[in-house]
Amino acid sequence: MILTRNLTRIYTVGGSSVAGINAVNLVIAPAELVVLKGNSGSGKSTLLSLLAGLDRPTSGDLLVAGHDLGNRRATDLTDFRRNVVGMVFQSFNLLPTLNVLENVLLPALLAARPAEPARRKAEELLDWLGLASRRDHFPAQLSGGEMQRTAIARALINDPELILADEPTGNLDSRNGRMVMDLLAELNRRSGCTVLIATHSDLADALATRRIFLSDGALREDSCDA
Repeated sequence: MILTRNLTRIYTVGGSSVAGINAVNLVIAPAELVVLKGNSGSGKSTLLSLLAGLDRPTSGDLLVAGHDLGNRRATDLTDFRRNVVGMVFQSFNLLPTLNVLENVLLPALLAARPAEPARRKAEELLDWLGLASRRDHFPAQLSGGEMQRTAIARALINDPELILADEPTGNLDSRNGRMVMDLLAELNRRSGCTVLIATHSDLADALATRRIFLSDGALREDSCDA
């Protein structure tokens, strides 16, 4: 599902070069649930941005679900994000002027999916996530846990092969954080979707098939099985 060889991303800051990630070699098989750990500034978000096609590597090889993301045009990367990968963020990133159902449907509409099947899929996801009664509510009317579950439904609407979650419990209390991690693990089990969670939290450690550690932009040698 994910293959990187000497993956490197260099940023220029004030005339100096800073490595976001440096020579990362990583293999993640289909249907794994991987937890990516590391302190702030270790490169977790940089790596997820590259895997999502939101950023391009400075050097190295990057293949995700058979797509070579280092050599893709911008339009190809847009199609990749809409159809192959689903993203869940710490800040939810819901559109405030759209209700829950509309937020979930948005990626399907942008990908030109047929409207009625997409709507049925959205309603099924909201029912599974306990949000059926909130479908007509706007983000400002939701709790943090409800917003993150809406974001998960939105990430799943186009049946992605890979879910990337960047600190998905960062804005949640422990109860809602545990619920979100359990949902991601259940998704992994029932659909076989590959899930990569970047987090400071220990909530997903017991659920993961593997844990991977980043330090100063490099994979630590003590990466280990969960």
